[in-house]
Amino acid sequence: MSSAFYDRYSRHLLWLAALSFPFFAVTAESIPSNNDLETWLPTDSAVRVNYDEFKAKFGAEEIILIGLESKHTDEELVEAICLRMESLTEIRTCWSPDRLRSTMSEFGVPDDEINEHLQGLSVSDDDSLIGLIALLSADGLTNRIKTVNAVRKQLRYCQIEDEECHLAGAPVVVAELDRLGNNDKNRQFFLITLAICFILIYGLLREWKLSLAIFGLTIWALNVTTAIICLAGAEMNFILGALPVMVMVFTLAIVVHFLHYYASANSRDDAVRIALKQAWRPCCLATLTTTIGLVSLTVSDFGPVCQFGYAASVGCVVALLTGLGLMPAVLTLWPPKDLSLQIKNDWFGNFSGRLLSRSRRVVTVTTLLLVLTSIGWLQLNSKIDPLDFLPKDGRVLTDVRRIQKDLTNTDSIEAVVDFGKDDISFVEKLDRVRAIEASIQDHPAVDHTLSLASFFPSQLPENPLETASLLSRAQERHRDNDFVSEGQRYWRISARVDAAVGTSQQQVLEELAARTTSHPVSFTGIAPLLECAQREIFRGFRESFALAFGIITLVMIASLRSWKAGLIAMIPNLTPICIVFGTMGWIGVPVDIGMMMCGSIALGIAVDGTFHFLVRYQQHFNRNSNSQSAACEALLKTGPPILQATIIASAGMLALTLSSFGPTARFGFLMATMLGAALVGDLVLLPCLLYMRPSSRAPSHLRPHIATLDRQGRKSVRRRRGKLKPPIS
Repeated sequence: MSSAFYDRYSRHLLWLAALSFPFFAVTAESIPSNNDLETWLPTDSAVRVNYDEFKAKFGAEEIILIGLESKHTDEELVEAICLRMESLTEIRTCWSPDRLRSTMSEFGVPDDEINEHLQGLSVSDDDSLIGLIALLSADGLTNRIKTVNAVRKQLRYCQIEDEECHLAGAPVVVAELDRLGNNDKNRQFFLITLAICFILIYGLLREWKLSLAIFGLTIWALNVTTAIICLAGAEMNFILGALPVMVMVFTLAIVVHFLHYYASANSRDDAVRIALKQAWRPCCLATLTTTIGLVSLTVSDFGPVCQFGYAASVGCVVALLTGLGLMPAVLTLWPPKDLSLQIKNDWFGNFSGRLLSRSRRVVTVTTLLLVLTSIGWLQLNSKIDPLDFLPKDGRVLTDVRRIQKDLTNTDSIEAVVDFGKDDISFVEKLDRVRAIEASIQDHPAVDHTLSLASFFPSQLPENPLETASLLSRAQERHRDNDFVSEGQRYWRISARVDAAVGTSQQQVLEELAARTTSHPVSFTGIAPLLECAQREIFRGFRESFALAFGIITLVMIASLRSWKAGLIAMIPNLTPICIVFGTMGWIGVPVDIGMMMCGSIALGIAVDGTFHFLVRYQQHFNRNSNSQSAACEALLKTGPPILQATIIASAGMLALTLSSFGPTARFGFLMATMLGAALVGDLVLLPCLLYMRPSSRAPSHLRPHIATLDRQGRKSVRRRRGKLKPPIS
């Protein structure tokens, strides 16, 4: 049936794929990019709700801090820069040291207090750097990349060279993340990945036409996946930037396995039908369990992780349809002349013999390794710092570090004081805010605070007329949504925080809340948002992995029709997780967003190889009821495609380490490592476990091979090297 279908419709299927490619490619390219920090948490989370309420009261909390080398500027130039900045629709207002000093002087703040406020905030301690504070408008928040580019353009217009200015702040970091994680940046490294994989595929097949066809199918699959998530309304972010590589890995894994099934029946006229008959069950089961693992990520409240789970699941299904739907059409139209994919039997047969003859020893050593590395899980911790995503020698990170060193830290905690609807005078509110601000400023992690009280002298004039005149001028200069809102009901205190090593932002937040328990104060800002996201990463990782592992275990038991065999089969799937993440815990490497995703991917890839091995094992075991010969047969038949698919995928992943974008580089390295660790589970631990499984006596024609393996465990391997024949041909 399948042979007849592909004989008749193969050309139609491939023409349909070719004609649909332009649409999918254009749609995939049109997907918007969004790396906004506030989107990392769901809109209904408490932290996100507080942050959105804060923005509704006071407008955009985000600022761009512009550091200017004082030796290259003067008062007139600085004022001209401020005016140019305020001419932008993306900037609400721009404060310079002179503007702040003039405003404070107008309200009677003594010079020593003014210097105390400005030192380390907009003027460095050695006066070598001055800072301009540009507050973003609603338009500025809509497109941060455009805003940052507009600011840089205005600086160049004022003849400020790049080395004479330094930009910092959340908009600058987000804009750089967008630039590094956008499609253009990802594309160049993905092209390198594709090139490496193409070379490896050609080296495996030795046929240009077939290699190019597989290359085309892979590109088609990744564009279809990206187009689907674009049409679903999703936005690209630095996590989803790794999605094309995942689709490539899933697609090539299925294609390589299908080619091996095809090669084993290549001498027959119905090779495509036989390959489909043998491949559909393990490939579908592997896709099902991988999809379950990826969908489990949607339990996380972390926005990019949830999107990644849905998008990767779509990619997994597209890879299956491509590998089992279009690859047979390619082989039908262009059957290979000589498809010899098997690793030489002498090499792999000897490996199988040495491995299985030492099954107990191998299982013992591997189990000890898993136990020791698993202890490192207890030491794992998560960390989210957008600065860690930037290139170490990049301009943005250098600018941010310079401003943090000489001016102020860009991490902020915003305190909102709610005076309610009580009839309280402005002076009394001012005094209360000043007291709260002093309590916050007294915390060792707080570098600087700024509020409306900062613009008034510590002691108001004793003369009521002077005080009234002062308040009248303040009312005239009052701009809504700066430091007070809703008729002076809400007052804002902005605190720049620099948490010490070993101290989290959450700890600082809790300590500040404890200091102000007697006041109607709530805290929000980018720093608490990131801290909450950091905790959510680890919680979501544990919950999603536990859910995925539980469901996949049930699927494994149901597919094998044996709870004991299902549990044994799941042990190897823990191997890459235990080894890699456990080792990270031992050496103290924190888990970030991209690295966390590798756990679910590794689980899916390990399950992929496990199913191919177990289906072959079960078929042979059902024929002779002997686990030893079945383990030998499964290892010889499925070991080469599992190994080859892993080599191709790992080489492609390692190409991502060339990226200057931190998450992409770490993702590529960790994925390559976990793919290698998955081989330990699929080709070492699982065969040895099944080889030790109690079973009936082996059939008479297989007993010599089993006896040979047993003798290898007692005699010197070196003396017999090159003489041992494969246990099963």
